[in-house]
Amino acid sequence: MSTKVNESLHELIKYLSKSEKRYFKVVSSRHTIGDENNYILLFDYLEQQEIYDDEKLFEHFKGEAFLNKFSVTKKRLYDHILNALDSFHASSSTDAQIYKLIHSAEILYNKSLYEQCKRQLRSAEKLALKHDKFNLLAEISLHKKRLIESSGNVDQVEIDEILKNDLDFHEKSLTYDKFWNLKSRLFAILASKGISRTQDDLIQFKSIIDDLLKTKQQKELYFDTQYLYNHIYSAYFFAIGDFEDCYKFLIQNIELFESKKEVIEEQPNRYFSILTNAIFVASRLKMNQKSQELLKKLKELPQNYSFDTNEDLNIKLFSSTNSIEISILTLKGDFKSALKLVPLIEEGLRLYDEKITPNRKAFLNFKIATVYFISGDMHAALQWINRILNDSMLDKQEDIVSFAQIMSLLIHFEMKNENLIPYALKSTQRFLKSRNRLYEFETIFLKFLNRVNKTKDFFKQETLFEELYAELAHLKEDHLQALALEYFDFMLWAEAKMKNVSFQELIQLKYSSK
Repeated sequence: MSTKVNESLHELIKYLSKSEKRYFKVVSSRHTIGDENNYILLFDYLEQQEIYDDEKLFEHFKGEAFLNKFSVTKKRLYDHILNALDSFHASSSTDAQIYKLIHSAEILYNKSLYEQCKRQLRSAEKLALKHDKFNLLAEISLHKKRLIESSGNVDQVEIDEILKNDLDFHEKSLTYDKFWNLKSRLFAILASKGISRTQDDLIQFKSIIDDLLKTKQQKELYFDTQYLYNHIYSAYFFAIGDFEDCYKFLIQNIELFESKKEVIEEQPNRYFSILTNAIFVASRLKMNQKSQELLKKLKELPQNYSFDTNEDLNIKLFSSTNSIEISILTLKGDFKSALKLVPLIEEGLRLYDEKITPNRKAFLNFKIATVYFISGDMHAALQWINRILNDSMLDKQEDIVSFAQIMSLLIHFEMKNENLIPYALKSTQRFLKSRNRLYEFETIFLKFLNRVNKTKDFFKQETLFEELYAELAHLKEDHLQALALEYFDFMLWAEAKMKNVSFQELIQLKYSSK
């Protein structure tokens, strides 16, 4: 058996919850081999191994008969765990309950118990209709047709009803498929380009929305498609920098999910993602009270709803909650509280490591670097920015990488590394140009850093900061170019330098005035 499969078995065991492990052992106790249950013996040993090690495992079980066919034992254990999980989660979701009813109907059909089969299909159909599971309704319909053919009980009214329902199910499923395709196209562009900064980007985003509007003319949308509709529009408005309309569609999705508590409990990840996005956008709109209310709702999610937490959800809770909280604290100018979060975030990054997506990790790194920068600890800021620049797993097309390059220059300027800056400037300019990210803001800022680094005259530097502030203020009037200031408030930094006041105090003053 390959090492890859061995590691898969070990990884699967490590990902089981306590209740899943307990259930597996109850099921395994019914399948003993001789005096000992080899499944449980092997399971227990692999569970306590931090890193899979074949040699240590063989040494531990030396003399055991099952080692003679060890690859077979491992394969059977892996399959047995999956079977136990399938049984354990058989009623954990609506989909699982419907599939169980369909499977029961299939068993009854094969035994020619057609009336009992029909009752099971009727129950499955009722449950699927209640929860808008149109993909499963199509499958139930196939079983109903087969039942009619085998039983010989042909009813023209029933046949016509099946056709009518089939067409309706297919239309709704097709609408969902179209929406999902549009959403995926939009997010593929958004992932590679970030927030739109050019007219060409706007045209590309607009074409996706135009396609959506054509689809919207069809029949009333059911839950999943309505969710996608709001999701696409919120992402579209975010992509073009229209945060107010983005927020409206995010709130519509929050209300949609809260209208069906059972959907939140079945799909907590979706609801969680909507909440985190709404908090972030609310904070960008300076809706401070609303962002705090939504953050409270997010933190209380596990207490207010009944669902099984899993590692994927825990990772999202960790990365998104901390990312949003540190963003809000930074906007408020509460840097003491923001710095207290850093050890917690570091521990989470260590704990989850590669399980966090590179983009989420980079965003956290950037936020922490910003906190240290504003607090005046440039060495710590540079360390966190370098984590982004040195991450080989991060797509270099991501806009977070471009802004990390610019922040690195800014940190070196604050550290008075005059000799390093000319080389770093050329490197950054080449990087941005090669990726078509040398926009107006980037051009202005790189030109400023080049000029301010060359002069030692305080009054001339002050004039350069005034010119930078004026150019950024003018740039802010251009909706597309102003989006560059979303990552870091370069304009406020220039104002602090121009007035020779503390950047941190200026942020606090700006927040209190709002």
